Amino acid sequence: CKSCYFLSLIHRWCRCSLNSKVDEFGKVSVMRKVPVMKDGSFILTERYEQRIMGKLHCHPSVPAAETSSLVPDHWYPDLQLRARVNEYLSWQHMTIRAQGSKVFLLRAMFPIIMGSEAPKDKMDAAVEELKQSVDLLEQKFLQDKAFLVSDRICVADVVAVVELMQVQEDARPKLVAWRQRVTAELGPKLFDETLQDSGALDLLRPKFQKLFS
Repeated sequence: CKSCYFLSLIHRWCRCSLNSKVDEFGKVSVMRKVPVMKDGSFILTERYEQRIMGKLHCHPSVPAAETSSLVPDHWYPDLQLRARVNEYLSWQHMTIRAQGSKVFLLRAMFPIIMGSEAPKDKMDAAVEELKQSVDLLEQKFLQDKAFLVSDRICVADVVAVVELMQVQEDARPKLVAWRQRVTAELGPKLFDETLQDSGALDLLRPKFQKLFS
């Protein structure tokens, strides 16, 4: 949902409260989860981030004579590059996202919630899984390009950078350079605002305690 939040901030289009326990938000998302997008009576809910990105790009309220998009074409480009974007978005859910989330939970949340470091064997296994996926991201998607799909930033980069902020910088100069380019394109101020603490830890603490117990 952070990646959808990036684009909604850039183009001042549609934003929902990140507090999924608010009653008003529950009327938009029955599952009370993010990301979710509401455009009139049309609603897309969590796990459909790829569709939300496409909807942002092909919004019918903007006259075709002016543009067919709420965002510049490079975010979700021509058909061949769009297929590459979709390829990455489909791949990353069970790799970069799942493994990155696991590392984050063990490294950052486990000590806060449980009061001790995560077991070393679990931490090492999670880091190794993420390492293998980041290797593949560099080899297959980034290669020698400026961004994941082409030499212009697109939604794949925005989705990826949110998951890869925790990757160690010293051993991955190519990834670091890409991340710096993404930050520069988005703007450091917007980047920092989007990734700041949402204050949701207290809300999620019982869920994490149950997960780690």
